[in-house]
Amino acid sequence: MSEHPELQFPTSEDLISKIQFDYEDGKVWLDEQRMLLIHSAVMGSLRKELVTSLGLERARGFLMRFGYQSGMKDAELAHKIRPEISKAQAFLVGPQLHCIKGMVRVEPVALEFDVDKGEFYGEFAWYDSFESEVHINEFGMADEPICWMLLGYASGFSTYYMGRKIIFKETECAGAGHDHCHIVGKPAEEWEDQEELERCLLPDPIVEELFALRYEISTLRENMGGSASDDDTLFNSVGQSKAFKHVCHLIQRASASTVTVLLQGETGVGKEIVARGLHQSSDRADKPFIAVNCACIPPDLIEAELFGVRKGAYTGATQSREGKFERANGGTIFLDEVIELNSRAQAALLRVLQEGEMERVGDNKVQHIDVRIVAATNEDLANAVKEGRFRADLFYRLNVFPVNIPPLRDRVEDIPLLIEHFLEKYHSMYNKKTLGISDKALQSLLSYKWPGNIRELENMIERGIILTDNNRTIDMKSFFPSLAEPTHPLNIISDTGSLGSSEEGESSSESLIDRLLENNFDLNNFENQLLESAMTKASGNVTQAARLLGITRPQMAYRLKK
Repeated sequence: MSEHPELQFPTSEDLISKIQFDYEDGKVWLDEQRMLLIHSAVMGSLRKELVTSLGLERARGFLMRFGYQSGMKDAELAHKIRPEISKAQAFLVGPQLHCIKGMVRVEPVALEFDVDKGEFYGEFAWYDSFESEVHINEFGMADEPICWMLLGYASGFSTYYMGRKIIFKETECAGAGHDHCHIVGKPAEEWEDQEELERCLLPDPIVEELFALRYEISTLRENMGGSASDDDTLFNSVGQSKAFKHVCHLIQRASASTVTVLLQGETGVGKEIVARGLHQSSDRADKPFIAVNCACIPPDLIEAELFGVRKGAYTGATQSREGKFERANGGTIFLDEVIELNSRAQAALLRVLQEGEMERVGDNKVQHIDVRIVAATNEDLANAVKEGRFRADLFYRLNVFPVNIPPLRDRVEDIPLLIEHFLEKYHSMYNKKTLGISDKALQSLLSYKWPGNIRELENMIERGIILTDNNRTIDMKSFFPSLAEPTHPLNIISDTGSLGSSEEGESSSESLIDRLLENNFDLNNFENQLLESAMTKASGNVTQAARLLGITRPQMAYRLKK
C-alpha cells in the first residue's frame, strides 16, 4: 500500500450500503443497477468455451469488452455515491468495488491524474484474481497475462472517469506464474502498441465474417456441382446409404471441435472405424490414436492399463509405466465397451473429462493431459445408469455428442460396396483373384439379417475367398457352409427363410420346428449349441452374446452357469 494519503482506501460502508437483496422478487441491487451473483466456476466454464470456440485472441477481446462495460457502469456510480470527497478517493470506488464483488483484492501503488488536463497514470497490485484462478483451473499456467476481464474493467472505469480513452496493461500476472498481478494504466496514445490495444475494445465482426464464409462455402458447393458432399465420407469407410451419410455428417461436425463423442450401436457395426475417421478428420490427425477394448482387460488391471502405474504400487509393479491416456496425449483415445469399466475406473475417467487431469495408480502426482475421448458401447448406457451399473455423472459427460451407428440390416444398399471393398482387401492379402460372388450369393447376403453386422460380413468374405479357387466365382455355400442344416443356431437368430432352408425348400419357422421335433430333438443339447455359438460369435463377451440371443445379460449368465 502506498504511503501517499490520497491512495488510502476510504471506508467501504457507503458502497456496501448500496447493495440490497430483494429475494422475494429475485433481484440483487447495487444502488439502482440490477446485479447478478454468479459462480466463479461458471465464469471459468464460459471462459473455456469462448477460448475453445473463438480462439485465444477473440476470447480475450470479448472478455475485455465485457469488463470494460462493467467498469463504465461502476464509474457512473462513483460520482453519485461520493460527490463530496476528493477526486482521488472517489476514483478508488472502482478498485473497492472490485474487492466487494469478489473479483480481486486491489492495492493502489501509484495514482496521478488531472481530469481537466487529461493526464493520467495509475499502478495497482492485484491479489487473488478470480480470473487467474479460473484460467489455471481450466487451462493450467499461461504464457502471458490473462486477466482480460479485470483489465477491461479498469480501462472502462478510468475512461469514463477521465472522459478520454485510458488503457491498462497487465505487466505481471499470477496466472502466468508471478506472485501477484500488477497493472499499469495511461492514456491510449501513450502506449506504443496503441492500435492493437484499442482493437481489443472494438466490436468483433465475427458474426459478419461467419455469414460471409457461409455464403462463400455455399457458392463453392454450387459451382462444384455438389462434390463438396464427398468431404463427408469418413476415412477408410465405405457406404452411400442415407443412414451412413448421416453418421458421416455428424462425425465431420464433431471433428471440428474437441467435444467428447459417444458411439452407440450393435456389435460389429464399425465403431472403431468411425472413431478413426473422426480422429483423421480432426486437427489431431498427426497425433496418436489409441484404441482400448475395455471388455478385454481384467477389472483389477483396468486402471493401470488406462492411467499407468507407479513402480511399487502393487506386487508385480517392478517399474513405472505409462498408461493408454498418456500415450494418447495430444491425440484421441477410443474406449470401446466403456460400460465394462469398474467403478474406480469410471471415477478416474470422469476426472479426466472434468478436469483434464489424472494420476497413475499408486502415485499422487497429478498430470494434465489433452486427450479427445471417443467412447463406444453396444448397450443402452441410460438403462445401465438406471440399473446402477454406470455412473450418471459420467454418462452425462460422455453423452454430449451421441452418434448412433445403424446396423447393417438398416443400410442394405451399402452391402454391395462393402463386398467390393472386402474382396479387394482379401484378394491382396491372400494373393488371389476370384471372379466376385454369384448372384444367388449376393441375394442371400442382401436378405441376411446380419447379427454380427459389418464384422460378420468381412469374415464371410474372407472365408469365401479362402474356400474359392483363383478365377472362380464365390458361391453361397462358401459363405454359409452349414446353414443348410435346420438346427444351425443362426437359422433361428436370423429368421432368414431361404438361407436356412433345406434342399426340399422348407423355409418357414413352422416347418423348421416340425423337422426338429421329428428327428429326436434334444432341447438341452440344442440350447448348449446355441449358447456356445453365441459366445463364439461374441468373442466370449457375455453381454454381446445375450444381445445376439435376444435375452438379458443375467438370463445369459444363468444359462451359462446352468
